[in-house]
Amino acid sequence: MNKTVSQAHAFVHSLKEAVAEVNNVEIVICPPFTALFSLKQVLKGSNIFLGAQNMYYYEKGAFTGEISPLMLQEVGCHYVILGHSERRAYFGEEDTLINLKVKAVLRTGLTPIICIGEQLAEREAGKTKEVIQKQLVGSLAGLETELYSKVVIAYEPVW
Repeated sequence: MNKTVSQAHAFVHSLKEAVAEVNNVEIVICPPFTALFSLKQVLKGSNIFLGAQNMYYYEKGAFTGEISPLMLQEVGCHYVILGHSERRAYFGEEDTLINLKVKAVLRTGLTPIICIGEQLAEREAGKTKEVIQKQLVGSLAGLETELYSKVVIAYEPVW
């Protein structure tokens, strides 16, 4: 929950100037939901893509406070962060839920950014590879291998 709409606008204006000449990479910014619509206009014509910090896997329904991949697509998002360490830690999101979200994002034509990574205690116990493998396998379960190229993996250790 960082950056108000006005703060997000100021940040994006600075970012646009800083990366105006950057080529051959995709730059993605994932602001709070409250800034998505207005930033769509600010980013128009730039080399920066808009993404969301999270979403729910149903397209519609009685899920107060949630946002669907279709809503995100309509507001101009191209990417969605899934499995962020804070979502895993504070909201108890597990790989099975992240997997449902990944599939929903791909069905909508958006690109999932799946966050994986170990906690400090897991690292110190020598379980990094085991934790990451479990997260990857769980998050990608049931996906056809052809879809792997449409997924971004972000290594986000928590230590």
